[in-house]
Amino acid sequence: MQFSEKLKRRVIISVTSLIDVMFLLLIFFMVTSTFIEQPGMKLDLPSAQNAETTVTQKMVLFINSDNDMIFGGRIVPADSLDSVMRKAASDSKDGTLVLNADKTVQHGTVIRVMDAAKRSGMKRLVVGTKDDGK
Repeated sequence: MQFSEKLKRRVIISVTSLIDVMFLLLIFFMVTSTFIEQPGMKLDLPSAQNAETTVTQKMVLFINSDNDMIFGGRIVPADSLDSVMRKAASDSKDGTLVLNADKTVQHGTVIRVMDAAKRSGMKRLVVGTKDDGK
C-alpha cells in the first residue's frame, strides 16, 4: 500500500503591511500631539559676545545693587513703576524697554519689572549686557 505524503506548507508572515500600519500610527500621533508652551514674556535677549548696539535713551531702566530703580534719570519707587512705565509706553514709538540690572540684583526684582513692563504695554524688552570681549 502506498501512502501519499502531504507536503507541509511553509508559513510566511508578511511584515510589510505591519510596518506600513505602524508608520501611519506614528505619523498620526505626531500630528495630533500637542506641545505645551510655557506662558511668559517674549524677550529679545542679546548675546553677551555678539551684542548689538541699540541707542534708546528715553526707555532705559537701571536697577542698581541696592534695588533702586532709575527710569528717565530719576529714582522710581517700586509701587509707582507701573504708572511711570505705562506713560512712557504710550509716549514711545516702538515700545522697547532696555533693562540694565546689576548682576547682584535678586531674580524676583527683575521678574517684577518684567511683569510691570508687560502690563504697561511695552512691546519689547531688551536685557542690557556688556561685551566680555571674547
